[in-house]
Amino acid sequence: MDGSVLEVEDITMGYEGKPVINLDKLSLKKGGQCLITGASGGGKTTLLYAISGIMPVFSGKIIINGTDITKLSEAQRDHFRGQNIGVIFQTLHLMNSLTVMENLMLASFAANIKQKSIWAEHLLGLLGIAEIKDVLPHKISQGQAQRVAIARAVLHSPPLIIADEPTSSLDDKSCESVISIIKEVAEETGAALLIATHDSRVKAHFKNVIHFERM
Repeated sequence: MDGSVLEVEDITMGYEGKPVINLDKLSLKKGGQCLITGASGGGKTTLLYAISGIMPVFSGKIIINGTDITKLSEAQRDHFRGQNIGVIFQTLHLMNSLTVMENLMLASFAANIKQKSIWAEHLLGLLGIAEIKDVLPHKISQGQAQRVAIARAVLHSPPLIIADEPTSSLDDKSCESVISIIKEVAEETGAALLIATHDSRVKAHFKNVIHFERM
């Protein structure tokens, strides 16, 4: 698995003991990019929750940077995620009482990672939102908030970036922009990138596409 960031092998998971998802294999190397497509409600988000360690699996392996996270406790998975995975959630979860920059610094603190304000400002500049670093989230647009969430996810240069439906609420122009930005940031940091979406507009941006169907 030389250069491998993510290896998924025979995972099964579900709810209340009932399996609803099975995936035989998924592999991503450093800098690799993959899109998971499928109908809304088909289990894509559940799969991302498993890969990011938010939900446990019934069986199988999820190996990230050499660590099988299925062997970790919930607390260990939370710590591992903070150190190794950048997650761009469908719901952005920004703290409205903190400025954009303070939200980024809070993310560093929560992950027990040294705060890097210079790198954070670079990311905001790369994302085209440097001018809002001292603005509260409720005073910025949805598109700007989406970019802040991207910056927060990649702030600690994680080896794996995961995005769940990052364009579902965006118009065509914003969709193109956000996907291009996520790919650009992943390339700049050398991270592997995994995106799940039912948005057909995103498919043209990826060569490696997996169509996922629920069991």
